[in-house]
Amino acid sequence: MPSKILVIDDEKSVRTALKDIFEMEKYKVEEAVDGKEGYNLLKVKEYDCVLCDIKMPKINGMELLEKVQNEGIDVPMIMISGHGNTDTAVEAVRLGAFDYIAKPPDLNRLLITVRNALDHGSLKTEAKELKRQVKGLQDIIGESPAIQEAKSHIDKVAPTDARVLILGANGSGKELVARWLHEKSSRNKAPFIEVNCAAIPTELIESELFGHEKGSFTGAMKQHIGKFEQANGGTLFLDEIGDMSPEAQAKVLRVLQENKLSRIGGDKEISVDVRVLTATNKDLKDAENNFREDLFHRLGVIIINVPSLNERREDIPLLTNHFLNQTCKEYNKAKPKINDDAMEAIVNHNWTGNIRELQNIVQRLIIFCDKQIDLALVNSCMNK
Repeated sequence: MPSKILVIDDEKSVRTALKDIFEMEKYKVEEAVDGKEGYNLLKVKEYDCVLCDIKMPKINGMELLEKVQNEGIDVPMIMISGHGNTDTAVEAVRLGAFDYIAKPPDLNRLLITVRNALDHGSLKTEAKELKRQVKGLQDIIGESPAIQEAKSHIDKVAPTDARVLILGANGSGKELVARWLHEKSSRNKAPFIEVNCAAIPTELIESELFGHEKGSFTGAMKQHIGKFEQANGGTLFLDEIGDMSPEAQAKVLRVLQENKLSRIGGDKEISVDVRVLTATNKDLKDAENNFREDLFHRLGVIIINVPSLNERREDIPLLTNHFLNQTCKEYNKAKPKINDDAMEAIVNHNWTGNIRELQNIVQRLIIFCDKQIDLALVNSCMNK
């Protein structure tokens, strides 16, 4: 796939000349007539490199460079200008530019600089991917309006310390949303601690969350540090929060109010600095769920809805392809071709288990197929 370059310059002749040069080198080129248009494009599209004039109306190049850096738009920017000098070049690099080139540019230097910028961007992308693999962090796959809205909320909320309640059906990807909220926050170097409240017996949940002192109850053979303390400085993700006992809810509320806790059997108050994210597939406002209203309002400062797979069927081919690539790599198998009618059946299936179910089906398809996935195989794997 050709690298994508954005040229931002208020002179049409310059844009045209640069576009012709880069298209001859097989790059894909888009244009912006000023800094404002360039900024708007950078907010909604991804580019591999940007060439940006400095002296422009509305938003000049240096202002745009500063906005790009401040907003974390990760793209190498090469500044070009016919009005600059050494001081301008130094200032541009100080603000985060990849390089500075004077007009009219030397063609060889221009092409080498762009290649270097593209190589630099590729290395950064590979490094990020390796980091994600080490953390077990996957991308949120999808282009549907519902999933784009969820991604947009993640980008806006993650840099803050606001508590987030993540709503969605089982298997829809609530944990992945929580992990990205942590990853995109300033706490991402600190621990991300997850607790599945539904998987812990009621009598043990308080010990798991707040810890206990040695001898505080039968079987407490040694001191135990709870999840709140383990997550200190980082993020605590309470999954299936709707299954938490009323007693534990009261203690969680106190910790959120005071940023302090006491271990079971201890009389010492311990300060904690934790961002709390929660998730549930239940309606916490329903009286039958016995969930404290005051705790609900503490936890749900921001609410992010994760759509079910049935609510974003247009994303199913993308997800299927993603899981095909992932599974084939894991099993060391060649990627099979998937017939159109087989894909149509996958898209139209009632995905009660959501993404988790789709991933399992794809794994079955890879195990049982030869070189092709047809409708009969899809129907067989879905009925197992």
